[in-house]
Amino acid sequence: QVQLVESGGGSAQAGGSLRLSCAASGYTYNCMGWFRQAPGTEREGVATIDSAGSTAYADSVKGRFTISKDNVKNTLYLQMNSLKPEDTAIYYCAAGPYCSSLSRRGYWGQGTQVTVSS
Repeated sequence: QVQLVESGGGSAQAGGSLRLSCAASGYTYNCMGWFRQAPGTEREGVATIDSAGSTAYADSVKGRFTISKDNVKNTLYLQMNSLKPEDTAIYYCAAGPYCSSLSRRGYWGQGTQVTVSS
């Protein structure tokens, strides 16, 4: 099993930046990723990274967000630049064996709030 603890959320102005962190302990899974959920909407995938370093992004964040992982610290990051009000959501870190099924077969952190004002 794995324990995931997110940090780094907060408030930012549109056009600003935030960096989220997710400290993982316990079992190391092949895939880690970020998801988000805004009020009244379904949870959506933001970005994933596997043990080979391959990344994938939602179209809505491509070119603005960067996912990375420090394997020594076992910490996942999400650098968010050029933030938009529609990025406002609770952001969740997840870990699991396969990126293709991470949303269904992953372990989850408690979430961290990101609020972007215009």
